[in-house]
Amino acid sequence: MGRDDGTDEGASMVTLRIEHAVTDLDTWLTAFGAFAEVRKQAGVRAERLLQPEGDDRSISLDLDFDDAARARDFEQFLRTNVWSSRDASPALDGDVQTQILVSRRAH
Repeated sequence: MGRDDGTDEGASMVTLRIEHAVTDLDTWLTAFGAFAEVRKQAGVRAERLLQPEGDDRSISLDLDFDDAARARDFEQFLRTNVWSSRDASPALDGDVQTQILVSRRAH
């Protein structure tokens, strides 16, 4: 399993998965785009935006990091500085669900 220093032996990638409802997808995408440089500086290596088919009011976002510590730090940044502010997250609707997922190599 993981170690207390934020590393995880055997992990090839760590993903911060974020899911929440949006009031307006275009508004959300504009706000998301405004944080591109912040994501890069936080160590986001790749990102995937996903939506359930036929549901333009829900969004899932996978942000990939090299380690769990960076993912946790960025999640805390989002909770403190983005999701708590209507100005920073104008189309956020309701509660945000998050998970930190660790990719494993098959043996």
